[in-house]
Amino acid sequence: MAKSPVRAAAEPPIPNRERPAEPQPYQASKDELLDFYKHMLLIRRFEEKAGQLYGLGLIGGFCHLYIGQEAVAVGLQSALNGDTDSVITGYRDHGHMLAYGIDPKVIMAELTGRAAGISKGKGGSMHMFSTEHKFYGGHGIVGAQVSLGTGLAFKHKYSGDGGVCLAYFGDGAANQGQVYESFNMAQLWGLPIIYVIENNQYAMGTSVNRASSEDQLYKRGESFRIPGIQVDGMDVLACRGAAEEALAWVRAGKGPIILEMKTYRYRGHSMSDPAKYRSREEVQSVRDKSDPIEHVKKLLNEQGVAEDELKTVEQAIRKAVNEAADFAEQTPEPEMGELYTDVLVERY
Repeated sequence: MAKSPVRAAAEPPIPNRERPAEPQPYQASKDELLDFYKHMLLIRRFEEKAGQLYGLGLIGGFCHLYIGQEAVAVGLQSALNGDTDSVITGYRDHGHMLAYGIDPKVIMAELTGRAAGISKGKGGSMHMFSTEHKFYGGHGIVGAQVSLGTGLAFKHKYSGDGGVCLAYFGDGAANQGQVYESFNMAQLWGLPIIYVIENNQYAMGTSVNRASSEDQLYKRGESFRIPGIQVDGMDVLACRGAAEEALAWVRAGKGPIILEMKTYRYRGHSMSDPAKYRSREEVQSVRDKSDPIEHVKKLLNEQGVAEDELKTVEQAIRKAVNEAADFAEQTPEPEMGELYTDVLVERY
């Protein structure tokens, strides 16, 4: 009997050797710069207040603050299309929600476990969600959001809605296996996703240099032919410029891209972390040389914005944050019946 002919192997896809252009700092108008300043200052003051409420016992469980990293969320998310694009992140999520313009009151209410919280008080600090704003969490499992973000990007491509997914994860999560499975699928399928590595230098208490054999994390996609860009994550204009370049790349149908945002958190990994693995001098040095809010404040001064105007902004933001805290303390906790809502019970 004659042997069946061997099937010809499928032609492999032509590799994309093109590289994105080196992003330039965003040329913001005075009004845009002031808006960046307001959003970053809101995140800073909100997180400081959340730390106070945690110390008073009004916030329970884990609580991871975003202090120092404000430029990343504000710079990147200011470039998104709120009608089509989606955002997903890990458990250090308060700042990302505030950068998206979500009401501080419902975020603070969620932190304190109140019924008026954005997840009805059942998610807490690490599990916030808003389908209205296309914000899909808030995830406590390290790196889980990378796979879910890849799924969101698949949804954008499958439905043809023109959306792009912005999937944040940290330098610690960059060593998780599912990250690379996601990279492989995203590149094979040409998915519209920007993988954002928020490299704040420490995965919990271990420095990135000790935890990663390749500590230049923007290179992590090279074996999948995914290009990467390293960005000054302490400069909101650099962040916005990188976002513009990454969005242009993805929207042109060139597949995924990686942004490594070199940033720094001033507080410990969470409120329960005394951060003894680094010196106070190290943290203060970063504050003195690279603070993202002070950098924009200086630029505003150079553009003629008076100190009195910035003090007025500061007062308004402190008032809004205090009102959010008061609201969170005064609004009721969920009814007992909420234990049985939003729970999947059907069989599949």
